[in-house]
Amino acid sequence: MKTDIQIAQEAKMINIKEVAASLDIKEDDLEFYGKYKAKLSNELLASLDSKPNGKLVLVTAINPTPAGEGKTTTSVGLGQAMGVLGKKACLALREPSLGPCFGIKGGAAGGGYAQVVPMEDLNLHFTGDFHAITSANNLLAAMLDNHIQQGNQLGIDPRQVVWKRCLDMNDRALRNIVVGLGAKADGMVREDHFVITVASEIMAILCLADNMHDLKERLGRIIVAYNFEGKPVTANDLQATGAMAALLKDALKPNLIQTLEHTPAIVHGGPFANIAHGCNSVRATKAAMKLADITITEAGFGADLGAEKFFDIKCRMAGLKPDAVVLVATIRALKYNGGVPKAELTNENLEALKKGIVNLEKHIENLQKYKVPVVVTLNSFITDTEAETNFVKEFCQSRGCEFALSEVWEKGGEGGVELAKKVLDVLENKESNFEPLYPSNLSIKEKIYKVATEIYGAADVSYSPAAERELKKIADLGMNDFPVCMAKTQYSLSDDASLLGRPEGFTLNVREVYASAGAGFIVAVTGSIMTMPGLPKTPAANNIDVTDDGVITGLF
Repeated sequence: MKTDIQIAQEAKMINIKEVAASLDIKEDDLEFYGKYKAKLSNELLASLDSKPNGKLVLVTAINPTPAGEGKTTTSVGLGQAMGVLGKKACLALREPSLGPCFGIKGGAAGGGYAQVVPMEDLNLHFTGDFHAITSANNLLAAMLDNHIQQGNQLGIDPRQVVWKRCLDMNDRALRNIVVGLGAKADGMVREDHFVITVASEIMAILCLADNMHDLKERLGRIIVAYNFEGKPVTANDLQATGAMAALLKDALKPNLIQTLEHTPAIVHGGPFANIAHGCNSVRATKAAMKLADITITEAGFGADLGAEKFFDIKCRMAGLKPDAVVLVATIRALKYNGGVPKAELTNENLEALKKGIVNLEKHIENLQKYKVPVVVTLNSFITDTEAETNFVKEFCQSRGCEFALSEVWEKGGEGGVELAKKVLDVLENKESNFEPLYPSNLSIKEKIYKVATEIYGAADVSYSPAAERELKKIADLGMNDFPVCMAKTQYSLSDDASLLGRPEGFTLNVREVYASAGAGFIVAVTGSIMTMPGLPKTPAANNIDVTDDGVITGLF
């Protein structure tokens, strides 16, 4: 059996200008990064405003497990299947972070015969967007420390610096550090921290900004610290906004690549859904909706994280109204949620399936709260049995959901035709009456409670003393209208990764709250979730190499 990277490297890509032509994009509207990658020009994006929107389909999933669900694979395969059926479709996806590529999860280009290519480029440096975000983030950090060193006219309290440096790599040793050691000229000694680049507020800002003007407005509002009087100090106060925008000028432009079957894919931005809002850029999604009849996008991790934030943050801010949701599950993952060890997931086990399917049930219920039609798809594996598949199908149909089997990993677009037909039927015959879970005028605590109880299934929410103090500060600063961005483990509906299935009656523990004033949301950090992941004992990096003739191996 061929690996994902072998399949990708054997692909016959076409010139990106031919892919663009399928969306009626002219060569002059592309900024080329070789033959197979290009950025969309600002001129093209501005010209699309008067065009009507196509349909928007979100792909999400049940809680991820070590068995894998295949959300991006399903998204890509669905896009390819739309092409098989003669539909004008476009994907709108996130860029992968280097952290998972060298850690444990791997890249995010899809899998099997449902991938976006060039796979190695996408999973590694791509067009440099993440490097630009990292540079802009760390420029702001450098200007902040320099201001304190050079007289501190703004009266910044070094004990109340909240801006963190970032790096797009899993490096646990940088979570908590001390800077400024050495001589007096080396800066003020203070505690500092790193987050992974995809958790940076600048990543969120880039993905939510409509244009350069909006980007600069948002960058300027970033709160970097508080002064000795307890008042916020912003990037505008440090006069850092213009320089950061200059670093982000090209990163703001969405990237165009292709699938193995030459379906256009606009890939841009990459915030993690467990610690950020988990969606690709507003610019990419809006462009795809203007250029194609059907746009297929995905949101990170399970529907309790990515989909909730897609609806309550991205759609709210960007005025998007999704027309359908595809919810991805696997027999193996459902049995894992039913208590079956990973080594035994290939054996038929209807009892474990019945026990674990409550996780899928909760996600169906959650998505239906947003009043968007739901299609459940089983990402098929050769070890699935007919009895198991039929049980899931009947379970979904009894709950008002369409159901389809997906075989896109093995068969590409042809393996997604059944799913594509179901989605098309929903788009044509079922009405979406999308509305967010909560109104903006609730307090931050009320919003957190709403998500915790209605989406996660919690009975109550507790707050650390530090979180309580920060909530008061946020209220005093007039940010109560902001939506909440929950930072939570992806492996459970609760904040405890070990609670599988459908946990109920638990208390969600909020240990930290902070304002992402530029992004326009409030982050609530729950449980033991980390904003700077660490590498596993045997990282994927151990197996990645380059041959003498420049071919990358071991990437997945």
